Amino acid sequence: MKLTAGKTASLAIQHVLAMYAGAMIVPLIVGSSLGLNGEQLTYLVSIDIFMCGAATLLQIYTNRFFGIGLPVVLGCTFTAVGPMIAIGSEYGLPSVYGAILASGLFVLLMAGVFSKIAKFFPPVVTGSVVTIIGITLIPVAMGNMAGGEGSSDFGAASNLALAFGVLFSIILLFKFTKGFIRSISILIGLAAGTIAGAWMGKADFQAVQDASWLSGIKPFYFGAPSFEWAPILTMILVAIVSMIESTGVYAAVADICGKKIGEKDLARGYRAEGAAYILGAVFNAFPYTAYSQNVGLIQLSGIKTKKVIFTAAMMLVLLGLVPKIAALTTVIPAPVLGGAMVAMFGMVIAYGIKMLSQVDFTSQENLLIIACSIGIGMGVTAVPDMFAQLPEAVKILTSNGIVAGSTAAILLNLLLNMRPDDKSKSRFESNSMDNTRVS
Repeated sequence: MKLTAGKTASLAIQHVLAMYAGAMIVPLIVGSSLGLNGEQLTYLVSIDIFMCGAATLLQIYTNRFFGIGLPVVLGCTFTAVGPMIAIGSEYGLPSVYGAILASGLFVLLMAGVFSKIAKFFPPVVTGSVVTIIGITLIPVAMGNMAGGEGSSDFGAASNLALAFGVLFSIILLFKFTKGFIRSISILIGLAAGTIAGAWMGKADFQAVQDASWLSGIKPFYFGAPSFEWAPILTMILVAIVSMIESTGVYAAVADICGKKIGEKDLARGYRAEGAAYILGAVFNAFPYTAYSQNVGLIQLSGIKTKKVIFTAAMMLVLLGLVPKIAALTTVIPAPVLGGAMVAMFGMVIAYGIKMLSQVDFTSQENLLIIACSIGIGMGVTAVPDMFAQLPEAVKILTSNGIVAGSTAAILLNLLLNMRPDDKSKSRFESNSMDNTRVS
């Protein structure tokens, strides 16, 4: 199929819209949780959208060292939300970006090694980790549904009505629409909820009025990075989980495109993500990973060319340079965000369960890995003060459910399933790749 400029642009816009809600909601959650003001929050959203485009460009073109060379879109990873909030609250934003910078260097250096040890991350680990990520983020969603932690009208009926109205509208769109409209149902729900919130007096557009139309990117906007060993270890673990997430997307897109990917391809893909981490740290953005949202759109449209993704990436770069647009996202009322978060984080849980469906449940070892890792992840989320008596440097690794649960899954799999004579193939060389396909 020959693509005209108009068709290419329209397909690219679909990709931008499909990932935009996920891309903008991460900086909104992190920024609001860390108490950023309107101007800072606008910058955080702007630079994140810009970096989504830049990170995608790093990935779609391949050379000797960087780039998977597949039509994949990169966006900020949900895995980093909880850890960034925890690190920022305890150590401050400079430590967040010091940790992201260090983890990016780790990914760059370890990309070749990680591409060879994928067998250490079978579906019992990846499924558990993704499930834990979704579960541990649900309390953030519920807090926003009630109006946002610390708000004067927390739990008010108007907040709950607005939040559940957004959630119900998203469900209806999933039920009664198909194709592209269905793929952007969360974005439509956010837009409709913000309009309703403005009518109810819950949206403040002052940030939009104050924002400029054009702005350049600013290195170290929140100050020079600082380096603490506990935040660095935390973000390295986030980076490992992110590479696991990306690996499934690489496998799915490669399958759709009819291409085979090997260890060298994976290493180049991981290095591109490591470079995106480093750029994200310099410009005070986020860690980046391959987005599964866009895989379904490739399947739906049947268009597998990198030209479309390149156009989408350039659109994201240009959007990131317009603070006015970013400021529009900062006026979304907390209950509206909460309603959308329930759907988004719930889908993360559902996808984790789907990944776990590949696991052999007749194995008591697998059952114990899932039980303990998810149990620890949920337990730490429910009772974050259970490690309050430990040293501060240790608490940052234990007080976050994602980090604690993911660590448990990895270590338990090594203890219970890996044997010295294990000759099992990596996840990319096995038939399990077909089962990780994103629909």
